[in-house]
Amino acid sequence: MEIFKVFKFDAAHFLPFVPAGHPCAKMHGHSFRVAIHLQGAVDARAGWITDFADIAAAFAPVLEQLDHKNLNGIAGLENPTSENLCRWIWLRLKPVLPGLCRIVVQESPESGCIYRGED
Repeated sequence: MEIFKVFKFDAAHFLPFVPAGHPCAKMHGHSFRVAIHLQGAVDARAGWITDFADIAAAFAPVLEQLDHKNLNGIAGLENPTSENLCRWIWLRLKPVLPGLCRIVVQESPESGCIYRGED
């Protein structure tokens, strides 16, 4: 079974390696949506895979680093594409959320990235 919890944050960034004249080369902002998915067996006693509050607690320090920040100024996010942001979040959550199976980052309702830990 798989569960998920959604978080939202606002942040600015620019993409330093896009071609000259690309609109994303300029500083701009997004209202990001992050869905954290965990997979596992339902505990017979508790009736859940993981308490949603535990997911929120694990994500809180990550969210603190991202919300209302310039993503380019965060170590490891110097090129803050959706793909790099997904992987960056994964690397911080996997050690504390062993059931982590997928991270979805949306920079708009129409655009985003799904990361499952593959590399």
